[in-house]
Amino acid sequence: MTTALVREIAELKAVAQHHAARHEHIQGFHWPEGVRIAVNFTADFDAMLLRRLLNEPPMQLAKGEFGGRVGIWRLIELFDSHGVKATIFTPGRICELFPQALRAAVASGHEIADHMWEHRVPKEADLEEDHLLKCKAALTAIAGRPPVGTRSHHSAGLLRREGFIYTSEGEADHLPYYTRDANGENCLVNLPFHYGIDDAMYFSFAWLASGNEAQRLADPDKVFDIFWNAFWQQYRQGGYLNVCLHPFISGRALRTAMLDRLITRMKSLPGVWFPTCEEVARYCLGKFPPRTA
Repeated sequence: MTTALVREIAELKAVAQHHAARHEHIQGFHWPEGVRIAVNFTADFDAMLLRRLLNEPPMQLAKGEFGGRVGIWRLIELFDSHGVKATIFTPGRICELFPQALRAAVASGHEIADHMWEHRVPKEADLEEDHLLKCKAALTAIAGRPPVGTRSHHSAGLLRREGFIYTSEGEADHLPYYTRDANGENCLVNLPFHYGIDDAMYFSFAWLASGNEAQRLADPDKVFDIFWNAFWQQYRQGGYLNVCLHPFISGRALRTAMLDRLITRMKSLPGVWFPTCEEVARYCLGKFPPRTA
């Protein structure tokens, strides 16, 4: 082995170790007595904002509007009918566009969490701070309390300073875990989700200005099987599932009906918990506090 190759391997190991140090996996993790699996139903309620940001055509903007006018209401009704407490990740500007829907979600006991001000995190530090503060203020005005969770790439230090305790972005584990910034500081709970349990991966026709070869318009029954098998695999080992939905996608009647069947089947098994993301994060912090905050 050459000296250059040895040096390259050592550098790669150092990078991997530095990255691994940012993730603290919870040893001996278990749910409260009587709970076998926690299922977080989450909804990314961004309506037209991402489509505006990407300058997509009017038909795509209309899809997003459907999510705000119809889809979100169907999902709230679905969750309420099953006693499921969902987490709605929403940009701050949605509070201006569809405040009634967010107020209805809060009134039903669902959590409202950050999804950026306008579905982007600015690169400039001062503008990033401005966006997070505006989103926090808007969500606080709707919910009557500040958000504590985010689905974004906001910097961990800024999130911790503003009282956030969890994020739901990465997937370094199949269970909740702790993540830190590049300096090993500003610890947050991470509630992982995987794109395989994301409705946008199956039902997004003409999404993100994709070409014909990238179109996805799946049979809801096939997606039911995928979601159920993901749940069943985690249920058997006492795990965790974070289901990512979008009102403009899963708010379509046929897909909402599929989710109704899915939740009904989940509920037929003992030990299935349907908390908000905040509830899971606070359970982790209380029962398995991180080594350092």
